[in-house]
Amino acid sequence: MEWMVWTLPTAIFFSVIAAILLGMTAWELVSPTVERRGFLPIATTRGDRLFIGLLSAAYIHLAVVGFTDITIWFALGASVLWLLVLMRWG
Repeated sequence: MEWMVWTLPTAIFFSVIAAILLGMTAWELVSPTVERRGFLPIATTRGDRLFIGLLSAAYIHLAVVGFTDITIWFALGASVLWLLVLMRWG
């Protein structure tokens, strides 16, 4: 695995994504999801909202890194907040 140059932040990032996916799988097994409409213009399941949230987080981070000089921690905070809002009301 040395060819991949896994640093601690990279390992933490992928571990958190794996933990989220395992948590969502367990949640789905315990309580199957039903499509619903929130503020998004489409009917979505929990998995759909998670995917949209993770994709949005990537764009938020790219925007912060590419267009501002503010710290990346702001992007992380905004992404987590957006994901929570999206999962609850999206």
